[in-house]
Amino acid sequence: QVQLVESGGGLVQPGGSLRLSCVASGRISSINAMAWYRQAPGKERELVAGITSGASTNYVDSVKGRFTLSRDNAKNTVFLQMNNLKPEDTAVYYCYADLISIGLGGALASLEVWGQGTLVTVSS
Repeated sequence: QVQLVESGGGLVQPGGSLRLSCVASGRISSINAMAWYRQAPGKERELVAGITSGASTNYVDSVKGRFTLSRDNAKNTVFLQMNNLKPEDTAVYYCYADLISIGLGGALASLEVWGQGTLVTVSS
């Protein structure tokens, strides 16, 4: 079974920083892409930042210049460095992975996995 475990959320004042981590574990052959989404109260889930296996990244306009997404392929881990946080960044942040899992008998299968979410609150 493949799972994503997130960490690093919490309460921070406006202008502060947080670093989110997401580790993928289990029977994984390879990871195509990983990303962070967020969902604020009363709003739809939105893509914050994504990164491919080749380390190409994309960001939603509202976080460009403030957030940086990086990846450690050897450890199946992604990091989201969030600087100059604003109250509107308050949300539950979810890690996502598009990967190839190893099933019974070594069968490979495409799989999309979500983490359980970590709460980020930006408030004075």
